[in-house]
Amino acid sequence: MKIALFGATGMIGQRILQEAVSRGHSVTAIVRDPSKITDTNPSITAAKGDVLDPKEVAELVAEADAVVSAISPGAGSNDIYIPAVNSLTAGLTEAGVKRILFVGGAGSLEVAPGVQLVDAPDFPEIYKARALAMRDELEYIRTSDLDLDWTYVSPSAVISPGERTGKFRVGGDQLLVDAEGKSSISAEDFAVAVVDEIEKAEHVKERITVGY
Repeated sequence: MKIALFGATGMIGQRILQEAVSRGHSVTAIVRDPSKITDTNPSITAAKGDVLDPKEVAELVAEADAVVSAISPGAGSNDIYIPAVNSLTAGLTEAGVKRILFVGGAGSLEVAPGVQLVDAPDFPEIYKARALAMRDELEYIRTSDLDLDWTYVSPSAVISPGERTGKFRVGGDQLLVDAEGKSSISAEDFAVAVVDEIEKAEHVKERITVGY
């Protein structure tokens, strides 16, 4: 498959890129600075692009079978997410591409009936603004009736570089926890789940989560 990946140099994006090419997919890695894509794998094409420019989006995804948005504002504004959804929707529509996966956050996952992780009293304040922005993004995607075959993929409460085990669970709107009550996933296994969904399209127009 041909995959267009926005945010390919981020912690999660890097691993989605590597997982996809390891399975034989061709990936256009779309970033602000293509010089940061140092992998010389012939299946990777580095491209400069602005996710907030629908015309650029349309040009960059024109030949893609699927698009992945793994964007992160870094130290920038958390207001990027909904404008990015609008830009991606316009660009994909112009290019005639239907399939897109959004890498989301864990804050909107339920920890109890009607209670989301971001609203829990012990949720770290440092992450709250971004978690709320990503919750708004998911709600916007769900209520906007996008004419796209979208999937929103949320990690567990903790996601960090680690081991690719290939062993994890896929859930829906509830936070996944292990027998000790911990909620975690390695970025490597999260990438496995994302590429699985690209290949199988088992959760179109749904949010899923991944955890041990």
